Amino acid sequence: MNTRDIVYVSLFAAIVAALGLLPKIQLMSGVPITAQSLGVMLAGGVLGARRGGLALLLFVILVLAGLPLLAGGRGGLGLLASPSGGFLLAFPVAAFVTGFMVERFWHKITLPIMIVANIVGGIVVLYCIGIPWLAIAGGFTASKAAMLSAPFLPGDLIKAVLAAIAAMAVKRGYPLIDSARLDVARPDVVRSDENVADVTASNAISVEPTRSTRSSPAVSSADSVK
Repeated sequence: MNTRDIVYVSLFAAIVAALGLLPKIQLMSGVPITAQSLGVMLAGGVLGARRGGLALLLFVILVLAGLPLLAGGRGGLGLLASPSGGFLLAFPVAAFVTGFMVERFWHKITLPIMIVANIVGGIVVLYCIGIPWLAIAGGFTASKAAMLSAPFLPGDLIKAVLAAIAAMAVKRGYPLIDSARLDVARPDVVRSDENVADVTASNAISVEPTRSTRSSPAVSSADSVK
């Protein structure tokens, strides 16, 4: 990681922490509705898989270290025993998956694709890790835990759309995902460039014999005059 990567990772960890200042809505399940999952989607969509995942990993480490960065001023290792512990631990994974999908379709990404990436990473992955944790920590059955998590879904879908709009705006104005690095990581792009170079070289080679062939009658005529 270079200095710019460290700055971006730290910045988005701070953004997620700042989103925790917004008022939370406490539910019967013990897991509150907060705006911080919006930061998870933003980190993946704007920074990509590696840096987005690291930003949320830094945030989780700071929270578990005791900093009151979660909504409501919560922090500390005790969160792991709470019903919301699984959702917290899922933050880095969700950001990484979101960023991975965005990078995969970076050169042809549209707003609908960005929304799908946010839904898969910021909702599906988050729920797949958070709901089982909720069932274990809260003493619920899996179906009961899923039902208790259902009220999160409408708000999370709205967050997915908002995060996608913001990420697309950043991509158009000041993209933070390095497209050159993605090209290196995609062998198909490199191969296509090499094929173009090969075709150009082969055309140049094929022109030379043609020129020499065309010049041969003139040489023959000169020899006959002699």
